[in-house]
Amino acid sequence: MFGEQGLATGIRAVAAAAGVSPGLVNHHFGSKDGLRAACDARVLEIIRDEKLKAIGKPSPAGMIDALAEIEVYAPVVAYMLRSFQAGGPLAAALLEHMVEDAVAYSQVAVDNGTLKPSRDPEARARYLVLCHVGAMNLYLQLREQREGKLDYRKAIRDLSDEISFPAMELYAQGMLTDPSVLDMFTNRKEK
Repeated sequence: MFGEQGLATGIRAVAAAAGVSPGLVNHHFGSKDGLRAACDARVLEIIRDEKLKAIGKPSPAGMIDALAEIEVYAPVVAYMLRSFQAGGPLAAALLEHMVEDAVAYSQVAVDNGTLKPSRDPEARARYLVLCHVGAMNLYLQLREQREGKLDYRKAIRDLSDEISFPAMELYAQGMLTDPSVLDMFTNRKEK
């Protein structure tokens, strides 16, 4: 409900969609913020589990398999979009948890040889989360403004089809022809 209708959706609407009473929702979650925190925790769990599954295989197969079935994440994507659109402390906490999880599953990928180590694993994880979540949110928000109510399954498939090749090329081959720019930047930053 939050993903489909936004986080302004009331407890009564959520309860009706779940086929329970609003009192039962409040009993289990304490408040709408408590329900949202539980939704955040579930979204984080799904992302973490799926990322670990995709990178757990020390071959490209895990990542390619995950892309082939990207539509199944439509409810998670819809919820994340609405959460970040709503902003506030819960959205900020969701983002920080996503970065923490990205640090952890990136280390798994480093350990199994799928990713190169980073000079600053937390900074790399933050960059990747900000780029991917930001790009996804921008794409979906602009598409929703253009088309109205989104079919999230179709929208995330279209986004994946549009950006997967350039992303894979960038990550697999790099982009800069002169890697010394990193050393130069690092030296200036340290001064």
